[in-house]
Amino acid sequence: MAGLIDPDDLRAVKERVRIDEVVAEQVTLRPGGVGSFKGLCPFHEERTPSFTVRPAVGRWHCFGCGEGGDVIEFVRRIDGTTFTEAVERLAERVGVQLRYVDDSGRPGRRPAGAGGAGQRQRLLEAHKLAEVFYAEQLEQPGPAETARRFLAERGFSREAAARFGVGFAPPGGEALLRRLRAKGFTEEELTTSGLAGQGSRGLYDRFRGRLVWPIRDVSGHTVAFGARRLFDDDRIEAKYLNSPETPVYKKSQALYGLDLAKRDIARTKQVVVVEGYTDVMACHLAGVTTAIATCGTAFGEEHARMVQRMLGDAAGSAEVVFTFDGDAAGQKAALRAFELEERFAAQTYVAVEPSGQDPCDLRLSSGDAAVAALVAGRVPLFEFAIRSTISRYDLDSEAGRLAALDAAAPIVATIRDRGLRQRYAVNLDRWTGFLDERFVLDRVRRHAGDGHGGRDGHGGRGGHGGHGGHGGHGGTSRRGGAGEQAAARPAPPAQRVDDVVEQLERRVLSCALQAPWVVAEDFAELPADAFTAPVHRAVHDAVTAAGGPLEAPQGPAWVAAVLEYADGPVAALVQELAVTELPVSDEEELERWGRSLVAALAGQAATRAVADARRLLQRLDPSAQAQEYLAASSELFRLEAARRAWQERAQGS
Repeated sequence: MAGLIDPDDLRAVKERVRIDEVVAEQVTLRPGGVGSFKGLCPFHEERTPSFTVRPAVGRWHCFGCGEGGDVIEFVRRIDGTTFTEAVERLAERVGVQLRYVDDSGRPGRRPAGAGGAGQRQRLLEAHKLAEVFYAEQLEQPGPAETARRFLAERGFSREAAARFGVGFAPPGGEALLRRLRAKGFTEEELTTSGLAGQGSRGLYDRFRGRLVWPIRDVSGHTVAFGARRLFDDDRIEAKYLNSPETPVYKKSQALYGLDLAKRDIARTKQVVVVEGYTDVMACHLAGVTTAIATCGTAFGEEHARMVQRMLGDAAGSAEVVFTFDGDAAGQKAALRAFELEERFAAQTYVAVEPSGQDPCDLRLSSGDAAVAALVAGRVPLFEFAIRSTISRYDLDSEAGRLAALDAAAPIVATIRDRGLRQRYAVNLDRWTGFLDERFVLDRVRRHAGDGHGGRDGHGGRGGHGGHGGHGGHGGTSRRGGAGEQAAARPAPPAQRVDDVVEQLERRVLSCALQAPWVVAEDFAELPADAFTAPVHRAVHDAVTAAGGPLEAPQGPAWVAAVLEYADGPVAALVQELAVTELPVSDEEELERWGRSLVAALAGQAATRAVADARRLLQRLDPSAQAQEYLAASSELFRLEAARRAWQERAQGS
């Protein structure tokens, strides 16, 4: 077998990478207990954060779905890469030059691809070179002048173009190919990347004679391009041409501008969803730095999940604001967004400029302040959906009002909060002009499917708290939530967490995994039977086999060493215990708490041993079994002394 990563290099990557920094690019993390962070799990839908990261041990674990692992496993799962590709990506991040060996430890062949990197790294490198090339071409004389004029006419300076990496693809059709071939890229890599198309005469530059925007993933890697038509003789009539899906680019998981917006999204807890690349540019330049856009596709469920991860668990205060053109297409897009409303544990709004201008045109005609005002003037998504629906009907006739009511009532009926639902029903009565609240309320209740309206507890969507004017609504229910997702995945064996003894055992093991120096000496004195649960004894054995806390290396290497002696349910429990939050506030408290825990567990084991010794003594005849009785008495005396000593240590005496 060839292409194994040198173990020393693999170890160096693990030691240098900060798992919290890697995870934070995908998940909004907040401080948890001492040395831990929490957020919403990126691998299943949830509204309460159960995803925990503990940098000191280099592990992550979700207590909702049971998934967990190290930083390599996180990258592999989040990006859908192989183990080798995940390591290569992390190695590039921390500046480790990977070497490859065969299974005997001798230097071996690197994975396929010129230069030795895995496929993902090769494709990212090709896109990086293409971005630089396109940016260079934008400054050249000739056809690029049309591209520069296009930007200037929309209010974008050279500096703005550079900020967003905007470039120009020459019309010839082979300029980029020549550049990439000179860098050693193969024909297969060029087509796989999506940068080249296959024609009857061979390969050609996919983007020819167009203005191009680099599409980056959340980490800032360029993974695709969007290109705008500039010339009438362009054989492709579509105004915008986007990269095809590739191993590094999935349209349903890409959001233009997210790499630039992610920090302000996490800070302000607001996302502004616009429709195009120039709209994102206009918003950011106008100070709305949380703007993002989809890439040639409608906003869908995967996009919603990405946005929710960025917002984190701030359900009551987070906002998702959709901006759409004021035309029929824009209203249709807004109603599609309404269908995804239940995916957000956040307040959802729509911002539509009255004259129908998009943010780019609005900035050009009215300045930066108008763009900021557009977002500030947002209306709740429920209100927009209802008003957009009834606007299609003739409200001057009785038949038109009835039709509008029957079209809008199902929307109102989906609001779970009963008070909020009634409030919107009253608004619906006013907006349709019936002026008969009881009639409208009855209509809404019939559409809700029960006697109270809404679908409380029956799979409906809706808000928590006020939702009128600009108050918004809170988080919404989700279909197939954390409970269902967790049930679909294998989880560690169920523990009786209400059992005080087993709780104590779990905490001792958590401390031994997370802060081995705290319990090092005392843990070595624990007998295996100090742990009553078989799976806890198995974890104890794995810890001991790895050298025990006394021999524990610093950092993530310790838990990794323990996992070498654990598999199946035991390994799953080690993963979980390694990130379980410890109920202490600082390192000094951790020292006292950890030692008292081990002492308490040892004291319980000693108490059981005393009971066994006393039962044995009671079975012996002092006269007929004098020697055995004397030995048992001495052993009972020793065990009693040990029990008292552990008890005193547990109490801090």
